[in-house]
Amino acid sequence: MRNLSTSRIVTRFTTRNGGNLGLHVGDDPQRVIENREGIATELGVPLDAWVAGNQVHGSTVTVVTAKEKGRGARAQEDLLPDTDALITDVPGVALSTYAADCVPILFADDKRGAVGAAHAGWKGTVAKIAAKTVVAMKEEYGCDPAQLVVRIGPSIGPCCYEVDGAVVQGVRENFGELADLLLTPNENGRWQFDLWKANEQALLEVGVLPMHILREDRCTSCGVETYFSYRKEQGKTGRHAGVIVLLQEIEGS
Repeated sequence: MRNLSTSRIVTRFTTRNGGNLGLHVGDDPQRVIENREGIATELGVPLDAWVAGNQVHGSTVTVVTAKEKGRGARAQEDLLPDTDALITDVPGVALSTYAADCVPILFADDKRGAVGAAHAGWKGTVAKIAAKTVVAMKEEYGCDPAQLVVRIGPSIGPCCYEVDGAVVQGVRENFGELADLLLTPNENGRWQFDLWKANEQALLEVGVLPMHILREDRCTSCGVETYFSYRKEQGKTGRHAGVIVLLQEIEGS
């Protein structure tokens, strides 16, 4: 199994120990910026190099260029509009995604020098945003899906993620016969939905190799002492982040 982080690519899934990183949850913006700066310092990538999108639980993938550097890093008003996935091949630009039960997913192609970050709630998962991000990286940068390494971060797990008929219908429409592997009926007359397995399956469908899919398998609801959980904390909570950056090329390399 390959590692996502390399000498050229740095990744991080944060925890609540790094503080709330979401600017949209009613926290003091200055405190959030200080928290983000702390993570940025640990990564060795300045906050003004971060990019974030306005996450709307869709499946839009946005190409990030050098001119977007810093968008959404310090203010909600500056977010890239209505997008749940970002891709770039620009060294020094850190892509970030924010969640508190939804699935943060990071993508890396060390050979081509391209990275991606996606936010997959149930809607994004059912719409196969993970697969669409891979396809976008292939079309935009010539990435070979078989060379991509993808890290599926902490989110609400199948142990805790109970869903109703509307979600089940979407899963069945988009995953077909595989839906029975992703949904488990429970005693409440509802279903437990496995977001990790669903995103993994979407990646496999577009050619990502099983050995290159790195699943954290850490439930944010079970691990609320470590992670923020929207469901467990009844909507009053912060956000942790997934961050990935293609480092500046080393001079003379």
